[in-house]
Amino acid sequence: MPNTNCTIITKIKRPNEVLVEAFRNLPVANVDDCMNRMAAISSAIRPMNQAKLLGAAFTVKVPDGDNLMLHKAMDMAGPGDILMIDAGGGMNRAILGELMISYCKLRGISGIVVDGCIRDCEAVSLMDYPVYARGISPNGPYKNGPGEINTTIVIGGIVVRPGDIVLGDADGVIVIKPEEAIELAQKARDIMEKESGIMETMQRDGTYLRPWVDEKLAEIGCDIISF
Repeated sequence: MPNTNCTIITKIKRPNEVLVEAFRNLPVANVDDCMNRMAAISSAIRPMNQAKLLGAAFTVKVPDGDNLMLHKAMDMAGPGDILMIDAGGGMNRAILGELMISYCKLRGISGIVVDGCIRDCEAVSLMDYPVYARGISPNGPYKNGPGEINTTIVIGGIVVRPGDIVLGDADGVIVIKPEEAIELAQKARDIMEKESGIMETMQRDGTYLRPWVDEKLAEIGCDIISF
């Protein structure tokens, strides 16, 4: 019988690198637009520096204020993986700090998202390495366990499976199912091209044509009163 809430899965199916790279330099906002504008993790989980995030989810679940399983996960995850840490949104203790983040970078892990706190925020803010967290606390973590590695978790209200594609920029983080990746990437690129054309017209002509505004107002029966 499995030990509930204390499980390590050593093998996961990672997405093809081509699928991951399809999202390189795509804005999170454009991809989210293509996912009915409801796919981003909670805005409470914010970037700790300016580095952009792209890779495959390597999931970790830890109790509030404990990082035993994260220590194990750092030695298991590899290049291209994103450590997605479900720490239950705990705000009283940091799950990791500069030392552990530096080790992850050294190992080629592509970034970290934690639904919980980090510490050493000044040093992390200067790193060219993507880290997202819900908060900051100087209190260090316990190392007692239990926890899970490479199980399905929830971060910021969004379900994350091992091997999902993770994309992050200054606007936030979005999680993409590999089976939907090609179509989503193309739709997002189409939006980028459309917005580029709108911006060009705006700068050239000083106009921002949006006929749908008046169409919608008419549809909802808005009274427009002129004096």
